[in-house]
Amino acid sequence: MIPDYFIFIPAYNVSRTLADVLERIPSAVMERAEVLVIDDGSKDDTRGAYETFVGAVSNTKYAAHLEYMRFEFNRGYGAVVKKGISEGLRCGAKYIACLHGDGQYPAEQLGEFFAYLESARNQPEASNQSEIALVQGSRHAIAGGAKAGNMPLYKRLGGAFLTALENVAFRQKLTDRHSGFIVYNAEFLKTLDLQKLSPSFDIDLEIISIADARGCWLAELPIPTRYAGEKSNLNVVTYGLRVLRQTWRRFCLR
Repeated sequence: MIPDYFIFIPAYNVSRTLADVLERIPSAVMERAEVLVIDDGSKDDTRGAYETFVGAVSNTKYAAHLEYMRFEFNRGYGAVVKKGISEGLRCGAKYIACLHGDGQYPAEQLGEFFAYLESARNQPEASNQSEIALVQGSRHAIAGGAKAGNMPLYKRLGGAFLTALENVAFRQKLTDRHSGFIVYNAEFLKTLDLQKLSPSFDIDLEIISIADARGCWLAELPIPTRYAGEKSNLNVVTYGLRVLRQTWRRFCLR
């Protein structure tokens, strides 16, 4: 059976959080989804955490909706996203979601995001918009939410600065362009040349930039911010420089 939803989970050294992330996916979503955990060469027991979870749910109808894939060495976030998107397109899903395995993003809200995409064409404002490409979770849609969720100050300031610059360069204005919680319309993803996309963390922004340049409809919904002292694999300096480069290119093309 072709699933309506495909959820891929970038997983790198997430043995402590992976089971909780999987458990928080709503049952109504699981019934219509295929879920793929992509282990990006983890050095901890991420695989064991996955297998333990699958064993715990083996007697339920949801076990058949779960799959695991492992890269033998760490290939980077961009490679995981490209693999997740390509697998989602291959299985024929209508909507494809990226849900990080570290627990920072709300798996329990996936149903809300999928429902938004499914109903988008029937919304009054859609008549004046191009095809909706994606809906992104925003940690800044509600004032003070990022601070309340313990996002480090340097990330709040850096994200606000970059987003302000991007909102000048891009057609559509968003409150949080650097959230990795994104649900895509598969019809839009089919138009991308995945091999040409970035192999690093800025792949999300790159996809958003392409959608904006084509005049596609971008949407965002509020999500909570969750930081609990976990170690980030993102180099904020090099990431920021790549974001500035992409923003400058987009500004020059306007």
